[in-house]
Amino acid sequence: MKLKILIAGLLIGGLFCACQKSQQNKPPNIIFFLADDLGWADVGYNGSQFYETPNIDQLAKEGMVFTNAYATHPRCVPSRYSIITGKYPARAQMPGPGEGKLNVRPGDEGKLKADEQTIASALKEAGYATFFAGKWHLATSGTLPQDVGFDVNIAGGHAGSPISYFYPYNEGPQKGKKAPIEGLEDGAEGQYLTDHLTDKTIGWLKQHNDEQPEQPFFAFVSHYAVHEPLHGKPEHVEKFRNKLATMTYEGDAFIGEGTGTTKMHQDDPEYAALIYSMDESLGRILKTVEEMGETENTVLIFFSDNGGLSNRGFNPRRVATSNHPLRAGKGHLYEGGIREAMIVKWPGKILAGSQSDHIVTGTDFFPTILNIAGRELLPQAHRDGASFNEQLYGDAQEGSDRAIFWHSPVSRPHATGDINCSAIRLGNYKLIDFYDEKRVELYDLSTDLEEKNDLSTELPGVKQKLYFKLKYWRDSTGAYMAE
Repeated sequence: MKLKILIAGLLIGGLFCACQKSQQNKPPNIIFFLADDLGWADVGYNGSQFYETPNIDQLAKEGMVFTNAYATHPRCVPSRYSIITGKYPARAQMPGPGEGKLNVRPGDEGKLKADEQTIASALKEAGYATFFAGKWHLATSGTLPQDVGFDVNIAGGHAGSPISYFYPYNEGPQKGKKAPIEGLEDGAEGQYLTDHLTDKTIGWLKQHNDEQPEQPFFAFVSHYAVHEPLHGKPEHVEKFRNKLATMTYEGDAFIGEGTGTTKMHQDDPEYAALIYSMDESLGRILKTVEEMGETENTVLIFFSDNGGLSNRGFNPRRVATSNHPLRAGKGHLYEGGIREAMIVKWPGKILAGSQSDHIVTGTDFFPTILNIAGRELLPQAHRDGASFNEQLYGDAQEGSDRAIFWHSPVSRPHATGDINCSAIRLGNYKLIDFYDEKRVELYDLSTDLEEKNDLSTELPGVKQKLYFKLKYWRDSTGAYMAE
């Protein structure tokens, strides 16, 4: 009898050890959590006093915060293109000559092309299960998520925003102008979009864990929040209306910027409610990963596609937020339009509560994720990306002589008050070339994050060096220059 018990114990122990060994050999799961239009200053850990982001703030305590993280463009589509492909949008003339023109078929100009390799296709080839939920906004014919490497696509289509955040989402005052959001047809009347996407994501994570626990997954959670329309859940809106009543603000509510004005106060309860629900989504997803027993083997990357909507042009639109102390916001190449909140968490691999000043831009996620997955890099795919893998583990010294670039050739003076320009950052210096106006501005971001002190006349050598680097990059990428 004792011998049978001993044998049974050895068998169970052997199976347990084999299971542990299998889990240890499994490549890490990767979750890319992308917010839409979330400003750098919209999160608690970056100083917001009005908005509440407890889960994002906790993530910052448990992971590595990147203090110099940038989108490659101050608007949605070009920025997302870079994340997915590892290439600057200027290479694809994005935005380009068809933007806003009536003779171009909607969805077929300035979007992802079918022959481009994506991070999803690369990971799928490496044996990952791949999942997408939320806003895509990159589709031409044949380039929806399921066409470019994602096994599952929930809600990813042509639209950049819903008509409403409450089900049925694309019906309302503009009924008929937008197609239904595919994959969310099972919604209940009034169901909140952010919650619905989170439910779908959690459902897929649990199903995958039950059916194929040995297969690593890549989940790209791309919320429509916090993009317009500013529709928050009523209970959250009420919470922030009450909070706003207790707050006071100093200075002007708006100041002049470009061809319009910039909002200076974070004081919109609807927008605060949008952020709060997005933050709840992050918390629910992390809790699900914990319940699955996958926390230690899951990397989570938190990012946003561009700066917060703080600017309006001559159209007196409602704007969402203030990016102060950063200058301007969405649509502009000042820091408020491109600097992003970014956190990477991987328990046991990345030091909790750590910080990196390394300069990162949207092209860099593709090669870094391949490094994390233990896969070979594909330089012809992510040709503009540089892996920050070494920074994650503290194995590299901070600082770099690498330049990063932006090009914004289709201005929207009516909407966000911006004008055509390009920019370069090299080290601490950033130069913006307003080429239509034949003038440049130069800032030292180490001492002037608010971009108030233009050094272009004081440092002609630095100005010339950065200008010629920028011009060469613009020429070599074939960047579109609006006529």
